[in-house]
Amino acid sequence: MSARDAFDPAPPAVAAGLPERIGRYRVQARIGEGATSEVFLGHDDFRDRPVAIKRVRQDLLADSFDLRYQEHFFAAEAALAGRLQHPNVVQILDAVADDPLPYIVMEYVPGDSLRRFCRPDGLLGLAQVVEIGFKCAMALGYMFRQGLIHRDVKPANILAVFDEHDALSEVKLSEIKVSDFGSVFDLRSDRTQVFRVGSLAYMSPQQLDGDTADARSDIYSLSAVLYHLVAGRPPFDAEQPAVLMNQICVQPPPPLSALREGVPPALERLILSGLEKEPSNRPADWDAFAAALSDLAASPDLPRGNMHALLDAERFALLRGLEFFSGFGDVELWEVVHRAQWQRWRFGDALYRKGELGNTFHILCAGGVDIYRDGTRVAQLGAGTSVGEMAYLAPNPQLRSHAADVIVRDPAVTVAFTPEALERLSPTTRHRFDKAFIQVLVRRLHAAHEALHHPQRIL
Repeated sequence: MSARDAFDPAPPAVAAGLPERIGRYRVQARIGEGATSEVFLGHDDFRDRPVAIKRVRQDLLADSFDLRYQEHFFAAEAALAGRLQHPNVVQILDAVADDPLPYIVMEYVPGDSLRRFCRPDGLLGLAQVVEIGFKCAMALGYMFRQGLIHRDVKPANILAVFDEHDALSEVKLSEIKVSDFGSVFDLRSDRTQVFRVGSLAYMSPQQLDGDTADARSDIYSLSAVLYHLVAGRPPFDAEQPAVLMNQICVQPPPPLSALREGVPPALERLILSGLEKEPSNRPADWDAFAAALSDLAASPDLPRGNMHALLDAERFALLRGLEFFSGFGDVELWEVVHRAQWQRWRFGDALYRKGELGNTFHILCAGGVDIYRDGTRVAQLGAGTSVGEMAYLAPNPQLRSHAADVIVRDPAVTVAFTPEALERLSPTTRHRFDKAFIQVLVRRLHAAHEALHHPQRIL
């Protein structure tokens, strides 16, 4: 039932049999191989960056039916070239309908698919599974807003990059990317599209029936992936496709709590709700599913192992709730999550001391601070406010001296930026920051005006 086999990682190929170039891209290694395509690591000399190149297998040329079938999937991916811009979606950079071997050029992700973490002896921590689910939900929600339904969400099509093991032998998830868009159904396209595609173990009952897929079909598939990552086995498993299809359409999946210790009831309920047979019983949309995963990420009931840092999902949820970031889209907000310096502060810590020089400003995501001038408290600030922006905006070093002490009143979480950090942001995100800063300054000027001309009203 699978439209295309998953790509098996392949060791770097020796020179024999390896093309020197594909189009204008210099080929360095063969990194994957499937039933209909092969993937190469290439280098874009013009932009000096690595790329992944997926090319139709040459042996398909002998079978006109297979070749026509593959052309549908090539057309689906080629139509997305330059269209997808999300931090958790693999970018399609170029598509060439070359004669005789078409190829797709994609962003190169130096990681592994999630298949390696689906074995009982290689499972990830539950907090990492929730983080993966959240990022995938954000990516697939972004695609749905572009009119796209993935239709082949499975561990092999989700790429993960992990940092090295720390001193406590724990890997840290640094990047998640949804990939492989050959099965995408484009709601806005009038071209002929293939139905009943996907990978059987993760297909929803609606896909099996050949019904028109919607976002809740992909929600089912992602829930099946999360189930597999938690339990070390898919929700339904059988050697015979007919038996497996019957399980998917009729039988309930085994309880997760019976397959792995320590699974919080809220996590089990969410995953099983995504696996409901009737689409109307699943989470209503990607926003609802992502919000539920975000709540789980911040829940004290979720075992975190040795991880002490804030999860990206928790960070995203914190920022989304702040007025400062209300004008930011998901892509810009994710950029802030990854570019900002995140800090936790205890009661009594000083963000700034009077007379100190600096050009860093903080946005309070949680907690609160008191502002003291010459020992007298003059203001209290809470979540959503910023401090230090005047020193940050100062045009010369003489004006970067802090005029007050900023002391933590309630344990706080802040994101901090310097001018250099903002320079590394995309133009769109910097524009959002400029607008947010202008709004902050206008409010500060208005408050100063009211205090000067209407002191009774302020009191």
